Amino acid sequence: MKTKNNFKQRSRTARSSYTLIFKSLLFCALIVTGMQAPVQAQEKSVRYAYPSWWFGVAGGANFNFYEGTTQQLTDGLMVPAAFRKGSGVGLFAAPLIEYHRPDTRLGFMLQAGYDGRSGKFKQVLTPCDCPADLSTSLRYITIEPSLRFAPFKSSFYLFGGPRFAFNTASSFTYQLGINPAYPDQAPTPEVKDDFSRTYKSLISMQIGAGYDFDLSSDDKQWKTVLSPFISFQPYFGQDPRAIETWTLTTVRVGAALKFGRGEKITAPAKAAEVVPDAEAQFSINSPENIPVERSMRETFPIRNYVFFDLGSTEISDRYVLLTKDQVKDFKEDRLETFTPKKLSGRSARQLTVYYNVLNILGERMQTNPSAVVRLEGSSREGEKDALAMAESVKKYLVDVFAIAPSRLTTEGRVKPRIASEQAGGTQELKLLREDDHRVSILSASPAILAQYQTGDNTFLAPVDINVVETAPIESYVTFNAPGAIDAYSSWALEIKDETGKVQNFGPYTQEVARIPGKSILGTRPKGDYKVTMVGKTKSGTTVRKEADMHMVLWTPSKDEMGQRFSVIYEFNDAASIASYEKYLTEVVTPKIPTGATVLISGYTDIIGDETYNLKLSMDRANDVKKILENSLAKAGRTDVKLQVYGFGEDEKTARYDNNYPEERFHNRGVVIDIIPKK
Repeated sequence: MKTKNNFKQRSRTARSSYTLIFKSLLFCALIVTGMQAPVQAQEKSVRYAYPSWWFGVAGGANFNFYEGTTQQLTDGLMVPAAFRKGSGVGLFAAPLIEYHRPDTRLGFMLQAGYDGRSGKFKQVLTPCDCPADLSTSLRYITIEPSLRFAPFKSSFYLFGGPRFAFNTASSFTYQLGINPAYPDQAPTPEVKDDFSRTYKSLISMQIGAGYDFDLSSDDKQWKTVLSPFISFQPYFGQDPRAIETWTLTTVRVGAALKFGRGEKITAPAKAAEVVPDAEAQFSINSPENIPVERSMRETFPIRNYVFFDLGSTEISDRYVLLTKDQVKDFKEDRLETFTPKKLSGRSARQLTVYYNVLNILGERMQTNPSAVVRLEGSSREGEKDALAMAESVKKYLVDVFAIAPSRLTTEGRVKPRIASEQAGGTQELKLLREDDHRVSILSASPAILAQYQTGDNTFLAPVDINVVETAPIESYVTFNAPGAIDAYSSWALEIKDETGKVQNFGPYTQEVARIPGKSILGTRPKGDYKVTMVGKTKSGTTVRKEADMHMVLWTPSKDEMGQRFSVIYEFNDAASIASYEKYLTEVVTPKIPTGATVLISGYTDIIGDETYNLKLSMDRANDVKKILENSLAKAGRTDVKLQVYGFGEDEKTARYDNNYPEERFHNRGVVIDIIPKK
C-alpha cells in the first residue's frame, strides 16, 4: 500500500506541473489578447509583416505506453514475474525555434528540452500469489529538429523529423506485496534503484500536427502566436534498454507560445490582384463498339497465404474446409462444387478458387507424394501464437487429406519474410497488420509452385477457370480533363441523350474518368449524346464545357474467348516484376494470337493516398507492357496492339473488394487480357 500511495502522490505532483504549464500559457495568451483588442479597434496607420523567424517555449504532457517484457531490473535483481504493459504521463518542456516564410508551405522547427517518459506497469501476480508493482521515472534531454509543412499555406501545419534523446534518469521503484491469504505476513521492503543497461542515447522519430492562433494585430511589430499541437512518437528506436523487450510509444499533447519581430510595411497596401482561374481542357475517347460481355479463360494466380482473423489461431470460416468423406470428390478443375460460406467480393469465381487454397494444396500433395511443405506462421502476438496458426493448417492437411506429418514442417515468426507493415509506418496500421497475420505456404516442389517462379514466397501454381466478364475494359468511355487538378476543386459529367434524358456522373478530382459504356447506353443498341463537363473552380465559379459522343452497343460472337493472366505485386511495390519476366516471356507471349489486342490494367488496394495509388497502378502496368514489348520484338512481331490502363484503388473498377487481406493482396497487381482479332 505504501508504494501505491507514493505513486498517487507522484501522479498528483505531475498533474500539478502540467496544469501549471497550461495555465501559464493560457494566462500569457489572454494578456497578449487583451493588449491587442483596443488597438484592433483603432485605425491602423502603420503595419508590420509577419516574421519568418519565431522563438518561444513549448510545454505539454507525454502520454507514455509501455509494452514488451521487463523482468531483469538490474544486473543483480531479477524479479519473480515479468511486467509487460504499462502507461503513464510525463512532463515535456522545451524552448523552440521556427523558420517559415509567410504564405509558404515548407519550414523548419527545432525544440530541445526536458522529456519525461515516466509510467507505471500493470500489476502482476508472482508465483507466491503476491501482487507486484513497478514504476519508473524515466527522463531524457531531447533534441527534436522537424520539417514543418503547411499543406494549404494556412495556420494548420504538419511536422515530422528525428528525435535525439539523452538519458538523464532511469530510476525505478519495485514493491512486492503480501499474499492476501496471509494478511499478517510482514511486507517486503520497497526497492528503489536504477535500471541497468539503459541506453544513454536514442535516435527515434515523431510526426504531428499543430495550428497557429494569431494573437497579434497588424500594427504590432512583435507578433505572438499560440500553437496547440499533438505528436506521435512510435516505439521504433525508443527501446529504453539494451536487454529484454521493453518498448515505449508516446503521444504528446501540448501548446507552444511563439514570438517574432515583423518588418515594417512602408508602402500602402495594394488591393489584392485578381488571379484568373486556371483552364482545363476536355475531350472524350469513346470506343467504336461497346462490348456487353466477354467469355474469358483465366489463369488465376493463388497467393501462398492463409490469412487468420486478428486474435485467432483457428482457420477462418471464410475458407472452404472439407470433411474426410468429401476429399475423394474434390478436384481443382471442379471447384464450383465447393464454394465458401462467406463469399465477399464482386469476382465470386476467382475468390472461390482462392478460398479452396488448402484443398488445392492437399490434393497436390496427395498427387505428388515426394513434395514437402513448410508452413510459416506470423503474428505480432509472438512466435508461440504464430506457431499455433501454422499447426492449425498442418492439422487440417493431416486429418482431412491424410498427409504424413513428416512432410509438413511448421515455424512461428513475429513478422512474415515479406511484411506489409514497414518500419516507421503510421497510416492504416490495422489493415497492414491484418495482412501480416497469416500462414505462408513455402515449398521447393515444382508440382506445387507457379511456373518459372523462385524464392521463399513463390506462389502456388495457378488454376485455369472460365469466367464471363461484364463491362470489359475496352467498353469503358474515357473522359479526359487535363489541367483539372489545378483548375477545379471537382468536376462532374452531365450526359444527355436525344430524348433529353440526363444522366449524372461524378464528382471527380482527377484528370481522367472512366465509365463503362453499358452504364451509359443501358439496353439501347446505340445513341448520340451531348456531354457537359461541369467544373467547380477554386474561386467558387462554375465552368461548363461540351462535347458530342456517339456510342454503339456490340456483342462479341459466342465462339470468341479471350485469355487472361495476372501478375501480383507485394504491398507498395512496382519493381518486383523481375520474378515474372520469364513467365511473361515464355508463357504469356506465345499465347498472344496474330493481330490480337492486349489490354494491360494496373490496380492497387485502398491503403494509401488515392493519387499515389493511381500512379503506382500505372507503373505496374507499364512494367508489364515493357516486358511484353521486348518479348514480342525478339520474336519479330509487330502485329500486336498493347493498351495500358491504370485504375489505382478505384473501387468501382477494382476486381475485388478490400474487406479482407486476401482481397487486397489480389487487388495489388496487373491483369493482362488477350483479345483475339475480330
